[in-house]
Amino acid sequence: MTVVDIPGSKSVTARALFLAAAAAGTTTLLRPLSSDDTEGFAEGLGRLGYRLEREAGAWRVEGRPQGPAVSEADVYCRDGATTARFLPVLAAAGASGTYRFDASPQMRRRPLAPLTGALRSLGVDLSHEEAEGHHPLRIAAAGIKGGDVTLDAGESSQYLTALLMLGPLTAEGLRITVTDLVSAPYVEITLAMMRAFGAEVTREGATFTVPPGGYRATTYAVEPDASTASYFFAAAAISPGREVTVPGLGAGALQGDLRFVDVLERMGARVRVAADSTTVRGTGTLDGLTVNMRDISDTMPTLAAIAPYAAGPVRIEDVANTRVKECDRLEACARNLRRMGITAATGPDWIEIRPGTPRPAEIATHGDHRMAMSFAVTSLHTAPGVTFDDPGCVRKTFPGFHEAFAELRRAW
Repeated sequence: MTVVDIPGSKSVTARALFLAAAAAGTTTLLRPLSSDDTEGFAEGLGRLGYRLEREAGAWRVEGRPQGPAVSEADVYCRDGATTARFLPVLAAAGASGTYRFDASPQMRRRPLAPLTGALRSLGVDLSHEEAEGHHPLRIAAAGIKGGDVTLDAGESSQYLTALLMLGPLTAEGLRITVTDLVSAPYVEITLAMMRAFGAEVTREGATFTVPPGGYRATTYAVEPDASTASYFFAAAAISPGREVTVPGLGAGALQGDLRFVDVLERMGARVRVAADSTTVRGTGTLDGLTVNMRDISDTMPTLAAIAPYAAGPVRIEDVANTRVKECDRLEACARNLRRMGITAATGPDWIEIRPGTPRPAEIATHGDHRMAMSFAVTSLHTAPGVTFDDPGCVRKTFPGFHEAFAELRRAW
């Protein structure tokens, strides 16, 4: 058995930073993820005047329920979608101030309109400086009264998460009616974390009611990143007799992406989910399947990358939202598989991959950490020669990924 220690969850760390900044008192985050995305988020908080102390294994955030400590700030969100979507909402809830947000060219291309449209409907003075619905944007904060808002979260659940976390910071609370929602388990993470910081949300059908009242500081432990764990679970699934155990992710895990192991189990891998760990063992049999991955779409590239090793076709459906991630992940996966000699077809919201023997090739990452980490798994059983045009893009969520994966190879 190989035990792999996975860094903290990016999704949980980003939410925890928002909630800690908004809470009354000082919050200690245990085992937060330290990566380009989360450090960019922390840097953005610093630009807005929030006080953070960071040391290995623990970050302390001094909350400011009244909002940013500065009246003007220019915040660069790097490549981070959570930074680019959550921080403007946090700033907008402040009593007063003018704040500008910009991001990398990659993040500038990613959509923002459903969220900024919802903020405008709540009375927020907000303008997009260049392309409508995209960064850069400018916000003139004057507090938010609250009320009813309708939201389309069919592109990203982060829009809904941002508004849910905003709710307790408004004067009257929010009633959010969602017309469409993707990656629903991420919303469950948000609701659970809001409860941990003292805010309770109720739901009736598609409507979420968030009362006012703010947040209270706490000590919060960040669980390992389930999306990152998927690469190591997948490596075990395609390696007969090999086993990977990830501690800290078990039956009580917040993250829906742990359900990726259910997909591996359907394909023939052995899976054991204990109270505080998950183990995957390769059996030598990997069946093809058709699977809807709408709720766990961040793990779509992981499954696509190991699909050639299945005995039959693998078809992944209902993942249109992956086309507006760091890159168009459906097309990027298909093109990289074809480079490796594998037959792959795509449609508006699906990809289908035929069995085959991957050959060495240079993987086009498009600067997307998930392309690099997914196809590292494919390379596990190819001849030497698989390379990446931008191996360093993994710094977004797991700077030490290549070293950790090399250690796994050596252990096997």
